[in-house]
Amino acid sequence: MSTLPERAFGNLFVGIDHEAKEERFDRLVERRGVVIERIVSTGQVSPEGFWYDDPRDEWVLLLSGGAALQFEEDGPARRQLLPGDFVHIPARCRHRVAWTDDTVPTVWLTVYFPADAGTA
Repeated sequence: MSTLPERAFGNLFVGIDHEAKEERFDRLVERRGVVIERIVSTGQVSPEGFWYDDPRDEWVLLLSGGAALQFEEDGPARRQLLPGDFVHIPARCRHRVAWTDDTVPTVWLTVYFPADAGTA
């Protein structure tokens, strides 16, 4: 995991290994409980029986590739994501990555923020 300096310019599509064996997580910004990450998947999925159960809210934008998310409360149903699709996942909403494209990198922009942040 890498972290950018205070003032940074970049491109979310630079430095992507199209044949990576593991997902890549790059922390872009972290301020006052808010974390913004780039995640790059190249066919990886959540392990069988594993569920993310984060105490923070999570907002995810799919920038490229394709993916499918599964939410525990929906049973085996999957939510397909294409470039431009986003989802807000409330804190403690158990979910998993059921599929990511293995022909092109799936690039996610993910924003984590405290569940009690409220609205503006």
